[in-house]
Amino acid sequence: MEDIRQLTINAVRVLSAEAIQKANSGHPGMPLGAAPIGYAAFTNMTFNPKDTSFDNRDRFVLSAGHASMLDYSLYYLFGFGLTKEDLMNFRQLGARTAGHPEYGVCPGVETSTGPLGQGIANAVGMAIAENYLAEKFNKDGFPVVDHYTYAICGDGCMQEGIENEAASLAGALGLGKLIVFYDDNDITIEGSTDITFTEDVGKRHEALGWQVIKVKDANDVAALNRAIKKAKAETLKPSLIIVKSVIGYGSPLAGKASCHGAPLGEDNLAALKKELGWDYAPFEVPEEVFKHCKKFAGKGRRAEKAWKEMFKAYSEKYPELAKEYIAWKKRELPDLKNIDELWQFEKDDASRGYGATVLNKLANYIPFLIGGSADLAPANKSNIKSRGNYEAGDKSGSNMHFGIREHAMAAICNGIYLHGGLLPYCATFAVFSDYMKNAMRMSALMEIPVTYILTHDSIGVGEDGPTHQPIEHLAGLRAMPHMRVYRPADGRETAAAWISAVTGTDPSCLFLSRQTLPMLEGTGKDAFKGGYILADSAKKTPDVILIATGSEVNLAVSAKAELIKEGIDARVVSMPCLEDFEAQSAKYKESVLPSAVRARVAVEAGSPMCWYKYVGLDGKVLGMDTFGASAPAKKLFEKFGFTVDNVVAAAKEVCGK
Repeated sequence: MEDIRQLTINAVRVLSAEAIQKANSGHPGMPLGAAPIGYAAFTNMTFNPKDTSFDNRDRFVLSAGHASMLDYSLYYLFGFGLTKEDLMNFRQLGARTAGHPEYGVCPGVETSTGPLGQGIANAVGMAIAENYLAEKFNKDGFPVVDHYTYAICGDGCMQEGIENEAASLAGALGLGKLIVFYDDNDITIEGSTDITFTEDVGKRHEALGWQVIKVKDANDVAALNRAIKKAKAETLKPSLIIVKSVIGYGSPLAGKASCHGAPLGEDNLAALKKELGWDYAPFEVPEEVFKHCKKFAGKGRRAEKAWKEMFKAYSEKYPELAKEYIAWKKRELPDLKNIDELWQFEKDDASRGYGATVLNKLANYIPFLIGGSADLAPANKSNIKSRGNYEAGDKSGSNMHFGIREHAMAAICNGIYLHGGLLPYCATFAVFSDYMKNAMRMSALMEIPVTYILTHDSIGVGEDGPTHQPIEHLAGLRAMPHMRVYRPADGRETAAAWISAVTGTDPSCLFLSRQTLPMLEGTGKDAFKGGYILADSAKKTPDVILIATGSEVNLAVSAKAELIKEGIDARVVSMPCLEDFEAQSAKYKESVLPSAVRARVAVEAGSPMCWYKYVGLDGKVLGMDTFGASAPAKKLFEKFGFTVDNVVAAAKEVCGK
């Protein structure tokens, strides 16, 4: 048994090094050192490689995504459907074996990793989802949701601030089914970690509420197995297993930074094989290794069969709960667009207030909606009033308190979604989206519909001043592929934004105001088109087109009324979502913004960059080219030129009148 274990571990090492050498690109050091950790994890996990969507599988996250060949070698040996050719095409165009693991590309990969720290925060989100769903659906004798989340981190993850944020929340919530391996090899790209990283990671995590287990030698598989057993025995704390390893193990570069991010070289690869006693052709693995790994895959298939039998009995005893579970897993939604109450509002409000109204109504139709704020729920208006809180002592509520941890919050929501069964949202001030940007980018890269509520959307923040007033954020997020950015003008546009967000396949940002925005005549379901004619011109061809978003739409409507007095026929176009507008047909876009009308003015209290596409060479943009200031919102809008008079003047200028 010991020999086949070692042979399998060495297969992981050699396959990884060979693939990296063939690609002439990659990171061999960690796969060589951490191969026993990966082996121990996979031989203790429950999974079915023939059904990678098995509900009750254990989740595995390689947070140190640069060690991707560790992933791919394991998936290959354990039968997830990767081929030898996939390994040989590592890092090549169109390959399933990309430079860093990619969700939806390689079978078995639960989340895209690479930016250090994102993966461990995703794993925390997965553990939260497991915990919440177990609380909801498990009954005595029926553990419908009962699995572990495993993650492997390196020194890089441990140095990123997001790891501490995520670990802190995991400890506070007592996520006992989260098991994290820390591959402690003391090396980063620039050399020994001693030059920058001397903290006691174990003591830090103990202080954060984790069980910390130490394994002195990564090659001691028996010790790794005992550590995993001990981790599973601790049900009230997440577990960190700190494993001492040697980067580049078995090669002449062992223990050196030079093997972290570059191929070993042909001579060193040959020396590695000699040291490991590996005498097989390139990318060849002895059949007994596959047979050994197949046993664990078989264990997973039997576990899935047993789970399905259990769920059948569960369905008979708890038919309504079973039906609900299936609906949650499918994230089944009603026809939200045609639910009248979602479009009804009692009074004028800030769009953050409109957003709260819509969110609380949506909660009645989306039981699997879960989320919260980075300690700003009263300001973000992000609480669901009819539900309780998800806390250490009570896991039944869906209102999450993320604490002041924006970096981790967004990445945790990615993990919650990726786990399955839940639809997450999170909230903070728009200016703090900078803290979340990497995780938001990962949402977009994976094309998963996490909703980001970003309130206090402009200089309308007022007295808090320029540190809290977003200027460039709308333009920056609009520049991100697969990110839909909404800035609604009133309640009905906010309803359209929320419905689009929860029914879409991409992530969405809802930029919502602090200040009150009046309900406008003409808003409604046309907002689903991203841009539409809110107030049309009297003539078929207008003299000027006024384009605006959010709080500035009412400004444009008022300017239109003034322009009429001066004999200028204006069309007002509300553009709550540029991405949705761009998805419309050319014919529709031409009907809203006819190319014959070159006199155009765009108005938005943010960076003007993304508006030149719509106003052209002859148009004008009223935007923010500077940071804001500290003063009441009304004074700031006047100071920075967001007035009816300025819009009128700009319209007259582009019209030549």
